[in-house]
Amino acid sequence: MFRVNELVVYPSQGVGRVERIENQEIGGAVAEFYIVRILSNNVTLMVPVKNAGNVGLRPVCSKRSGQHIFESLRDRSDFTGYTGQNWNRRYREYSEKLKSSDLADVAYVLKELFLIGKDKELSFGERRLLEQAMGLVSMELAYALNREQENVRTDIGAMFKDVLENQDKKKAKEA
Repeated sequence: MFRVNELVVYPSQGVGRVERIENQEIGGAVAEFYIVRILSNNVTLMVPVKNAGNVGLRPVCSKRSGQHIFESLRDRSDFTGYTGQNWNRRYREYSEKLKSSDLADVAYVLKELFLIGKDKELSFGERRLLEQAMGLVSMELAYALNREQENVRTDIGAMFKDVLENQDKKKAKEA
């Protein structure tokens, strides 16, 4: 059970703070809810305490896990690429992973999209997914590692500097 003021992660929304725990009557039955405010966009969520685990509500990852995520982003040995998959299938697969309660799945999407972008221009939808993944990963790592989110984003960008430079060269050629 989470406590008031505890930082939690809600899949596809990001890091939030438990503002309060309250009882509400719904359909004649009283249920207990976590009231969670998402820190990036100030959205308030009501999460049933009974089903919090089923919807993926979890604590922010540990410092050790955060460091492991950074290491996994650096490691490109597991990159499978996009052979045999069209963008639509990848989009659906990545969208599902962004809803995962496992930060490693979200980091996988981030890394894959960066690396795919090295070889080809990402579609509009893929760029949106990349930005969403970057926001989710960088925000949670910022809290886990006690750093500023912008610094985490900068460090992740530096890991993929070669990819970003390659994308800039392609854009310059097209212009």
